[in-house]
Amino acid sequence: MDQFPDAEVLLTPKEVAKFFHVNTKTVTRWAMSGELTPIRTLGGHRRYRQSEVLEKLRNYKKWQRKEE
Repeated sequence: MDQFPDAEVLLTPKEVAKFFHVNTKTVTRWAMSGELTPIRTLGGHRRYRQSEVLEKLRNYKKWQRKEE
């Protein structure tokens, strides 16, 4: 049984980069510019809410189609 059924899924910068087919440095730049909101682990590592990443991905794909 899941102890935290409503817990938000968190993604690593590498996982986010794979979604967008970009370098992890790009994900870091998005975080620094406020385009993504990082959550810091106790060890200081960045994690990103899956829901926020998926919303950005939807908008990113719309933007790419407009450019073509």
